[in-house]
Amino acid sequence: MGLFDAFKKKECSICGGEIGLLGNRKLEDGNMCKNCAAKLSPWFSERRSSTVEEIKAQLDYREANKEKVAAFRTTRTLGETTKVRLDEDAGRFMVTSARNLAEANPDVMDFSDVTGCTLDIDESKREIEYKDKEGNRQSFNPKRYAYSYDFYIVINVNNPYFNEIRFKLNKSSVDNDEPTLLDGPNAMPRARTPMSGAARPGMPPRAPMGGGRVSNAAEVRASVEYKQYERMGNEIRNALLQVRKDARASAAVAAAPKQAVTCPWCGATTTPDASGCCEYCGGAING
Repeated sequence: MGLFDAFKKKECSICGGEIGLLGNRKLEDGNMCKNCAAKLSPWFSERRSSTVEEIKAQLDYREANKEKVAAFRTTRTLGETTKVRLDEDAGRFMVTSARNLAEANPDVMDFSDVTGCTLDIDESKREIEYKDKEGNRQSFNPKRYAYSYDFYIVINVNNPYFNEIRFKLNKSSVDNDEPTLLDGPNAMPRARTPMSGAARPGMPPRAPMGGGRVSNAAEVRASVEYKQYERMGNEIRNALLQVRKDARASAAVAAAPKQAVTCPWCGATTTPDASGCCEYCGGAING
């Protein structure tokens, strides 16, 4: 490719529109404009290896999804910023942080599409150091660490365009604001002040490092904030696994061969319909 080829205007292989200088989204066998790319599922990550025809098929799926969004009626909401919305009457769910659902067009999936759900708690640590008399950073012996935690829900799904939905529950990492650079080997952490950052609600007072304490991990994991997100994650996981179980049980019952019974109203031998009624007189078999 020549130098000037990179600046040649390209045409979107999806809509046929002109692609701006910084607006190209490469496909396996073509190009896509940013407007078309914005219509793809937010959980889709295989764009560069997708063909033009595969992208067109997904955009058809996304267009049809708008009708599901319009019909969606939230009966239960789980989560804080990014929410799992359940429509228990229709047996469907979505995951979104959007307030305007029609505009965001979040993917609507059946409960039976869930193949698994886990709570992932990511642990990070930073070494706590001190400044010596020359102002150089030094390690404690044994080394000390400040820990923080982030909470993620991973929903595995059966979908032609993505198989995983992963999102973060907490807005900011859960820690206790442990300082990671002290003024000396015997320095105590500075007390929290409004200027330096007050303790977040639910976070216990910070215990000083030293003695046998070389990390703040136990302190953070015992905090109200940590337990709040752990409880939230478990609630989402348990809810999705339960509705999946119920949906699959209902599908198994519906698919099972119907047994012929004697209608208590007309006396005919009948196989009840989907409503549990006699196919001849319409009377309720069990009612």
